[in-house]
Amino acid sequence: MGRGTLRIYLGAAPGVGKTYAMLSEAHRRVERGADCVVGFVEHHGRPRTEVMLHGLEQVPRRHLSYRGAEFTEMDVDAVLARRPAIALVDELAHTNVPGSRNAKRWQDVEELLRAGIDVVTTVNIQHLESLGDVVESITGVRQRETVPDEVVRRADQIELVDMSPQALRRRMAHGNIYQSDKVDAALSNYFRPGNLTALRELALLWVADRADEYLQEYRGEHGIRSTWQARERIVVGLTGGPEGRTLIRRASRMAAKGSGSEILAVYIARSDGLTSASPKELAVQRTLVEDLGGTFHHVIGDDIPEALLEFARGVNATQIVLGSSRRKAWQYVFGPGVGATVARDSGPDLDVHIVTHEEVARGRGLPVVRSAARLGRPRIIAGWIVGIVFPALLAVLLTHVNADPGLANEMLLFLALTVAAALLGGLWPALASAAFGSLLLNYFFAPPVHRFTISDPKNIVAIAVFFGVAVSVASVVDLAARRTHQAARLRAESEILSFLAGSVLRGETTLDALLERVRETFAMESVALLERTSDVEPWKPAGSVGPHPVGRPEDADVDMPIGDHMALALSGRVLPAEDRRVLGAFAAQAAVVLDRQRLVGEAEEARRLAEGNRIRTALLAAVSHDLRTPLASIKASVSSLRSDDVDWSEEDRAELLEGIEDGADRLDHLVGNLLDMSRLQTGTVTPLIREIDLDEVVPMALGGVPEDSVVLDVPETLPMVAVDPGLLERSVANVVENAVKYSPPDERVLVRASHLGDRVEVRVVDRGPGVPDEAKDRIFAPFQRHGDAPRGAGVGLGLAVARGFAEAMDGTLAAEDTPGGGLTMVLTLRAATRDSGPERAAPGGGGAASGTSGASEASDLNDPDPVRQKAGPQ
Repeated sequence: MGRGTLRIYLGAAPGVGKTYAMLSEAHRRVERGADCVVGFVEHHGRPRTEVMLHGLEQVPRRHLSYRGAEFTEMDVDAVLARRPAIALVDELAHTNVPGSRNAKRWQDVEELLRAGIDVVTTVNIQHLESLGDVVESITGVRQRETVPDEVVRRADQIELVDMSPQALRRRMAHGNIYQSDKVDAALSNYFRPGNLTALRELALLWVADRADEYLQEYRGEHGIRSTWQARERIVVGLTGGPEGRTLIRRASRMAAKGSGSEILAVYIARSDGLTSASPKELAVQRTLVEDLGGTFHHVIGDDIPEALLEFARGVNATQIVLGSSRRKAWQYVFGPGVGATVARDSGPDLDVHIVTHEEVARGRGLPVVRSAARLGRPRIIAGWIVGIVFPALLAVLLTHVNADPGLANEMLLFLALTVAAALLGGLWPALASAAFGSLLLNYFFAPPVHRFTISDPKNIVAIAVFFGVAVSVASVVDLAARRTHQAARLRAESEILSFLAGSVLRGETTLDALLERVRETFAMESVALLERTSDVEPWKPAGSVGPHPVGRPEDADVDMPIGDHMALALSGRVLPAEDRRVLGAFAAQAAVVLDRQRLVGEAEEARRLAEGNRIRTALLAAVSHDLRTPLASIKASVSSLRSDDVDWSEEDRAELLEGIEDGADRLDHLVGNLLDMSRLQTGTVTPLIREIDLDEVVPMALGGVPEDSVVLDVPETLPMVAVDPGLLERSVANVVENAVKYSPPDERVLVRASHLGDRVEVRVVDRGPGVPDEAKDRIFAPFQRHGDAPRGAGVGLGLAVARGFAEAMDGTLAAEDTPGGGLTMVLTLRAATRDSGPERAAPGGGGAASGTSGASEASDLNDPDPVRQKAGPQ
């Protein structure tokens, strides 16, 4: 059973008619006798769309309940059981209701396709996952429902459903998309002309790119090498010379004349790494072409015209822009030049533009000789010795041997030395060995001997063949040696670049580690990454390794520019040209690592500032609301008492004074929590730890709640705890007040203490509404109230202060569910040991203790009760 085909109607914006087009396609197929059913189509109350559903078989939907509401989704099992030839499935990016077979509708579609059912579906361009950030920046709306681009790209057919912004707004105004009460808001927000135009352009470009992919696949499958001018693609050939900027700007002007044109700048480097290009100039040109919206490509090829044409045809280019040759007239003896060769071989499908510039005919220097790989001085000397000295020694040895091996064997011996010279020293020692060996064979072994003449024509042929074979073998051996060297070098480069890219992408490499890697790879003394803000500013080191790093790129042995205002400077030795490719990759990655480190620092700073702003905003909200309420009550009571118009009774005066006292207590509690939170945030809370019984502190913490609202269960047999009594009292008080606030009026809060190992637990149990698991940690954050309900006079600091004080005393405060409903706060404290000693500062604090703690300590020190002096002198 084969896989079904997928046809997608891609909409440029909501309301352009995707569903209508899909239903029209379904009616056409049904008229042709196709088995087509509606798996899921939503008409959204649009009459014309609803009419199009008439006459089409609809598979019953699946009904689901979620959070007390009823929803309908496509019944995948029913569609599979019905097994039609074609299924219509609307809204591909839709998120299914929890409890459905799959989380997303596109996953439902994948199941239908795997079952061999053809699917016709719809999706809007703004729902593509890769375009989420772009759409949000245009419309200001983040799309929550997205579909992976790959799902849409795999479609067998994609049809764009488009409409001009003006026509779409008219449809909206006529009520064909949304109901009349939503039209004005939609037209002034999401459906603004600019938004619709931008979305339309996104859709057109995305579909154009997809069509281009189809075209490339088709050309590749059918082996088509000629250019199809479906889109203007302009290739700019760069040499690394100063004329490159002129060529790039000229190509940009050419591309601007046609919408959708592309610029591709390409630099062809020889495979042996030898080049006369300026790395700094290439870096500037790369930045320029990218700023103009083009792309930069680095291609390896020994035959530059052939490599350039191969690249152009590979990207389906239509035009090539080259600069007039910088050669002087006499240098054309070495060949016609790149421009002339490309123009000759381009054929009728590629237009070649030769652009004049200021560097024409100013010279490029002599052609660079691509000699053997860099073998090193010892090997080259050894090659000359084997090629020149050893043949002389061999000639002497053979002339003093009584047995005559024959001219053929003597030639083989000399040929062996020539091959050895090629292996050791390359081509030139081997050629010299072949020539010198021929002379020795002629003088010592070809009759007449000791004369540079040959009497037998056969010997002439033999020596000529020897020389030809020697030169051929030497050339082949030298070429093989160079290719082996290049292969080994490229393998090493690929390993280095692979390691570099992997470590940087994984974020494992710091800037210093990367620079140290550069120093080790290229055997340098020091490496520095330099940067400056402008061309007139001095260079500053962003990072360096090794002794005595340079402060300017001009002072370095190797200077690798990174853009206009950054450079990698190496000291120790001058690098060969082929090493600069890898160094360039290191330099680019160094800039990436530096940017990432700075972004991480900026993100952390932004997070800190955002946290500070959040706290300040919450504090302002608390001051403006929660502090104003008791102040208003106090002011109203005081104004009433001072009024001469009313003769207040003693009961009324007492009630007003009680209101003033209650308001003042609320203000004192709020300000106390704010000050405590401020101390915790700034790290100025230093607990004074002492050993004390819980039954001395916990009852004191219940003074702020009604007497009959709490049940206290603190056994006298509990061990003493090592705490700051003032901080413990404030922590318990805040937790109990919070529990009483959220408990039902007829339910009392239970405060129970128990002993477990070296810890003592205080549990505050309420029967309130409780807190979901995902919010149990969030309720301890400053200015947080579960459900955001302004119940009571709190500002959302009580639990945050309680946890902060508990952790300052080496304790913990956590929330648990109460069996049967409600919330239990568990305060865990450290039990006192016999060698705990007198009071001491707990770790992790700094500065003075809180006022509450200090007052508690003072009262304990002056208490004559021997029971309260268990911990010894303070």
